Amino acid sequence: MSQDSLIFTPDDVDLARSPLRRSLSVPTYVLGAFNPGMTRLPNGNLLLMVRVAEALSEPVEDDHVRAIRWTPAGYVLDDHPLAGVNMSDPRQFDVGGGNYRMLALTSLSWLLPVEITPDGRGIVAIHYDKAIEPAAPYQCYGVEDARITRIGDRWYMTTCSVAPERHSTTLHVSEDGLNYRLLGIVLDHQNKDMILFEGLVGGKFLALTRPLGEVYFAYPHDSEWMGGPSINLAQSPDALHWKPLDQPFLRPRKGATSSMKLGGGSQPILTPDGWLMIYHGVETRQKVGIYRSFWALLDRDEPWRVLRLEDKEPLLEANAALTAPIAQQLYLPTEVVFTTGIADAGDHYVVASGEADLACRITHIPKARFA
Repeated sequence: MSQDSLIFTPDDVDLARSPLRRSLSVPTYVLGAFNPGMTRLPNGNLLLMVRVAEALSEPVEDDHVRAIRWTPAGYVLDDHPLAGVNMSDPRQFDVGGGNYRMLALTSLSWLLPVEITPDGRGIVAIHYDKAIEPAAPYQCYGVEDARITRIGDRWYMTTCSVAPERHSTTLHVSEDGLNYRLLGIVLDHQNKDMILFEGLVGGKFLALTRPLGEVYFAYPHDSEWMGGPSINLAQSPDALHWKPLDQPFLRPRKGATSSMKLGGGSQPILTPDGWLMIYHGVETRQKVGIYRSFWALLDRDEPWRVLRLEDKEPLLEANAALTAPIAQQLYLPTEVVFTTGIADAGDHYVVASGEADLACRITHIPKARFA
């Protein structure tokens, strides 16, 4: 039986210590503190790398809506004329007038390292001095959704970096799991869920990827698969230069609970039975959709071979009881659980997720659940 709790919420963020405070004086609030990458530190504690989405308290001023942007000189506000702007989604707004759909964000995301107890039930320290904020033009609209993998004596953290020029995947590395340095862009197309396997395969780094596009092509009518965003694999000699594998990997399957799109969740970890990965599937529903977590077991030596795929019975679903005490902070009617990390804890796994795009959830899942 799984055990759930919220470990970190927007109320736990001290915005007086936000990196934005150095150059932005207007009032802000935490739209969400969620989607935490997770790893175990050398001292045995767990580290959550929490995405803090910081938003303007008053985004509309006169006849303009404002967005936060990083520059080398500090954070600034950009004014967009309200005429033609669609603000129905509190996370973003559509800017009209171009040949393509253009979005601006109502918040800017940065990453906050939160050290928690080995069982994931208590907070040890919040490391504001080690927060990760935009540091380059390709991150001027924020750094999002960290995923952390330890390989040998080094920690590798992928993040999504947002800018007008590209929506890219960036790589940070650490020698202690807590202090990270940015190595730059590793994938320059929109790819929301790049996650490294926790170990080399055939002497090479292996990663889950999930490139997005505007057009998908149909499978034959009698195929078991459905077109749409799916999970691919890529390999690299150095974690910087990546070659996609030719064969398809996890694709939306007809009859599955959530087949609108698939994407990576936790870092794949090696078990006696093969590589265990938790991923998310989305069911079409209203604006955001319903996000659930599923799992798959992959061959130890050939991870592109799927030994077991559990895509009908969810491993995790959104739990409204968890967010009930902070329900007034919910900004969308969402049913979202977005798994982002896993750690071995003996007879069970500690699993980290984002809950309702609002807070950080910890779940204890017995290993017997994956038998």
